[in-house]
Amino acid sequence: MKPANANPVFRALADPTRRAIFEELTRQGEQTVHALTRYAGVSQPAVSKHLTVLKRAKLVRHRRAGRETHYRAQPDALAPMVDWLRDYGDFWRDRFDKLEALLERMEP
Repeated sequence: MKPANANPVFRALADPTRRAIFEELTRQGEQTVHALTRYAGVSQPAVSKHLTVLKRAKLVRHRRAGRETHYRAQPDALAPMVDWLRDYGDFWRDRFDKLEALLERMEP
């Protein structure tokens, strides 16, 4: 896996308001911009900007229904981040195993 694949996801979720919006959509399901604005406690234009960043990272999808736009989370888009974390988890487990083996050999 190329580390760059995870960058848009990390960047999008680095902001606490975007994380909160993504979590809300994940927990509560599809919601309108108006509902997300009430939840987020920021202005509608600010929520729209956050949703644009989440869309670019493919973390949310939207659909139009009349005058309303509905958003839903795309948890599968977290896969590059999960892969990156798994790779680093494997890396550090391997390093700690080697350190443990070295320390065992050094014991008198």
